[in-house]
Parts: sequence; structure tokens; C-alpha cells
Amino acid sequence: MSYFRTGSKFLMAAAAAAMVTTSAANAAMIDGPKVFWKISMWGNPRALSDGMEAMAKKAMEETDGNFEIKIFYGAQLSSNRENLDGIKLNAFEGAAICNFYHPGKNPAWMVFSLPFLPLGDPQIDKYVRSKMFEHPAIIADMEKWNAMPYVSGLLPQYEILGKGPAPTSLEGWDGLRVRAGGGLGTAMEKLGAVKQTLPAGETSTAFQRGALDAAAFPYTYAHVAFKISDEADWYTSNLAPGTSECGWVFNKKSYDALPPQYQKFLMDNRDLVMDTELASYAAQDEKNLPIFEETMEKIVYSEEQLAKFREVAGQPVWDEWIEANKDKFDAQGVFDAVFAYAKEAEAAK
Repeated sequence: MSYFRTGSKFLMAAAAAAMVTTSAANAAMIDGPKVFWKISMWGNPRALSDGMEAMAKKAMEETDGNFEIKIFYGAQLSSNRENLDGIKLNAFEGAAICNFYHPGKNPAWMVFSLPFLPLGDPQIDKYVRSKMFEHPAIIADMEKWNAMPYVSGLLPQYEILGKGPAPTSLEGWDGLRVRAGGGLGTAMEKLGAVKQTLPAGETSTAFQRGALDAAAFPYTYAHVAFKISDEADWYTSNLAPGTSECGWVFNKKSYDALPPQYQKFLMDNRDLVMDTELASYAAQDEKNLPIFEETMEKIVYSEEQLAKFREVAGQPVWDEWIEANKDKFDAQGVFDAVFAYAKEAEAAK
């Protein structure tokens, strides 16, 4: 199930959960020293960053301004490919990272970019990623960079926007230059597409130059945030090939130096961050989907076409990833954990 299908019902539930979390915490003030944290982010403020902004605002309120957390946008502190390097150098206290921008730096995190994982339902996705952020291999990836996982960006399922002839059949992808990273990019290669790994901020310009035919982004907010929808003629509506992990990490040295009450505040407000993200994604869908339908050709694949795509680009990509990483970390165990946590979440619904 792709993310947007949850509709306004989930939006209201997520917003209510965020308000309950905020109201409950506002009953207590937190005493502590003056601390200023810088968080590195590329691009403009958007749904992905709304949760961290909500947490930063609450930190100011709860500590009477003593614990200030500021997100620096537009790669002011570091580029999207170098945020982990900046944390290792203690240049800032936290950052957003996208796993596919630097697969060699976070090999275990690349599991999140494998196609057709059981992460389409937002609540299952939240449970799985929260548990995976505690997985030894995921933690070990970050420890090499003096970083620690904080919360997932909970990116919605990807869809693809493009220019030119619409690939209404799977054969239509043959030869198309598609911006897609990680296992999702490998999945597109299985259809004959040519994988491109452009930074998000350069994608719109690549369309304008004629250097790109299509781009996969979290549907729908990121297509709008990076102006892909301004360039595109068509969009896939139900391909739902997978997602990735653009999550938030902290400088481990900086976190360890915080007073215990500030550490507790950060850990206690992970749900606030994630529920705000989910509510923001849903709000963007309600706004963007009517515009997409009005301005672009909508591609709807048949169940037979989707089954064929999963057959070609699902299990084979999984097997290749596990084989390629088995000597680096417990790749099979990391992969299996995603499905095990998804099963736990499904059973608890």
C-alpha cells in the first residue's frame, strides 16, 4: 500500500497524536545549562524537516530557551554527501542524511533502499524503522562517523515523474535515464533504465538541460519540494517500488556531553518528530494530488504489470544485495529483521 492512500483519516490521527504528545510534555519545565546545537540540512524547509522543527521549538519552550536547536538549510554547514564527515569532525551536533548519497559510508543502511519492502503502511513503516534504528549493524554504521541514529525520516513510497513519452508499459522504461538511488536504482536497471544518482537539488536543472528523463522521489512532497513536478509531463501513481532512508543522526560526542535531562528530552520526543513528519506528508498529498492529476498524465499499472515488475526487480535485487554485503556485516540478518519487525507491527494492528 502506498503512503498517500491513507488519506485525511491518517492525517487527523497523526496530528492528534502529535498534539497529545506536546500537551503532555508541556506540563513540565526542564532546568539546565545553555546549550546551542546546529543541525545540518540541504535544501529548503519541507515536510521531512517539519518534525525536527517541532522538536526544536518544544526544546526552546521546555527549557525556557536554554536548549536551542537550530536547523541550517541550504547546505550552509555541509553538503548532503558530507554530513557524516562534518559530524566526525565535530563541526556540528546533528544532521539529516540520505543513505543513497554515500552508500559506502552506511552500507547496512542501504537495506532501506531495497525495492518492495513491506513498508507501505505508515504505522508499520514507523514501527519497523524505529526498531531498525536500534539494530547493531545500523548503529555500527554511524559509530564509524561519531554519529548515532536518532529518528527516521519515514519517507513515503517513491513514485516517478518524467518528461517525454510516458512508460505506460514496463518495456517503456528501456533506455530512460532515471534518477534513482540504491536498490531502487538497481530495480529500475532491471527494466532497462539507466540509473542516475544526482543530488536532489540538481535534478530539476538536469530535466531542463535534457540530461534526464525521469526521477524517483518520495511521493508527493519531494517532487514538489525539488520542483520536479514543474518539469514533468507524467507520473506513476501505483508503481510504489520502494523508498529510502533520509533520517536524522546526532553527533555522539555532543549527545554524550548533554546533561541527562536534555538527553531524556530528545529521546522522549522521537514520536513527536515522526508523527509530525507523517502528518506533513499527508497534508502535502492532499494538496498535491489534485494538481498532479490536472497537470500531468497519470500512469496506472495493471496488477499483472506490477507482479511482473516485482518478479524481475524484487527478489533478484534482494539476493544480489545480501550476497554483495555478506562479508561486510550480517546482511541476511539485517534484511530479515525488516520483515520480522513488519510482521510484528502487522500482528499488533
